[in-house]
Amino acid sequence: MGCLCEARFSKDMPVSSECIGNLWLFKDLDPEDVQALVSAAERRIYEERDVIFYQGDPARRMFLIKAGRVKLTKVHEDGHEITLDMRKPGDFLGEQILSEETDYPVSAVCMERTLICGFAKEHFEALVRQRPNVGLQVIRNLSKRVHLLTDRAGSLSFSSLEDRLYRVLVAVAKEHGERTAAGYAIHFPLTHEDLSFLVGAHRVSITRAMGKLRESGRIFVHGRTVLVRVEPPAEG
Repeated sequence: MGCLCEARFSKDMPVSSECIGNLWLFKDLDPEDVQALVSAAERRIYEERDVIFYQGDPARRMFLIKAGRVKLTKVHEDGHEITLDMRKPGDFLGEQILSEETDYPVSAVCMERTLICGFAKEHFEALVRQRPNVGLQVIRNLSKRVHLLTDRAGSLSFSSLEDRLYRVLVAVAKEHGERTAAGYAIHFPLTHEDLSFLVGAHRVSITRAMGKLRESGRIFVHGRTVLVRVEPPAEG
């Protein structure tokens, strides 16, 4: 069975070739299980700044991002909002439905026009009851997320804010950006406020550090695009 998202939406937006049926989360499934996943999936398009779900909403759905970009944010008790992560085509949202009854711990906001393909909780649970191997594969593969979070936390150990910011930009660019001859290009909007929460610094300090990174040639900014050089340029 082909990808239904590509068949229905490829004319309207560039759709990732990654299908929910062959996603890493469901690797090693039998062909019959893959077909069942694809057939059960539901699809929807969101516009830029649309909220897919709010922090505190009952966790009832999970999604594969087929096109676009989604920002995960969290509001603390004092009212401050922080950016925790950004998800790209091929990433999942709403994994919380795989556990017991719970609420979404974060909000999911579209950074650009986004196509989602996923499952309602009750439909996915019914599928797992019919095909237990699907649930087993999900448990095995979710642990791979730990590696990315560990790398991102390690970037905060650098004493220089400029170096910490550069490490975070490299991590974001490698995961979400486009590889070019000069480095990695981030084409989606990435505000200084977003970076301040990712790095753990004040927005004003981020602005200064971004200026220093531009002066040193480690990054280039053109409109909404940030080009991150993986290696610092040679002097002279």
